[in-house]
Amino acid sequence: MDWVAGKRVVQDFLKKYSLAIIVLLAGILLLTLPGGEEEEQTPVPVIQEVSLQDSLEKILSEISGAGKVSVLLTQAAGEETIYQTDDNVSMEDGGNTSRRETVLVSGSGREETGLIRQVKSPTYLGAVIVCQGADNASVRLAIVEAVRSATGLTTDRISVLKMK
Repeated sequence: MDWVAGKRVVQDFLKKYSLAIIVLLAGILLLTLPGGEEEEQTPVPVIQEVSLQDSLEKILSEISGAGKVSVLLTQAAGEETIYQTDDNVSMEDGGNTSRRETVLVSGSGREETGLIRQVKSPTYLGAVIVCQGADNASVRLAIVEAVRSATGLTTDRISVLKMK
């Protein structure tokens, strides 16, 4: 096969598949162009969850005369997340069939998470606070009121004791 015959074969191929080649080249060109929506690769800040117990220790130590403070909270139940569900009831062959499915939300990429309907706060049973200034009645009262406000506990479930 000489050079002229090879050139004719290539020309015939290009005539026959010219539309397919144009579409393929356009696709490659579109893939190489930058998209209209660019994702920045910024690092996501890590959010440190501070527990109510730690927050109470910090804020109670700021009360005048309290001194160093340690807090223990007991929970009846921890934080509860309730997800949105779809309930489907169908009547087939004289009987009811029900099906409950969690609603999923697509995030970035291919990840799916459940749609959160409600987050219930933990239920507390009681609190024990040990502090240096617990021998002063006004300090004890201020601590009890602060813990009552933060947790919703009644005053009979909050104990304030003197630190050794």
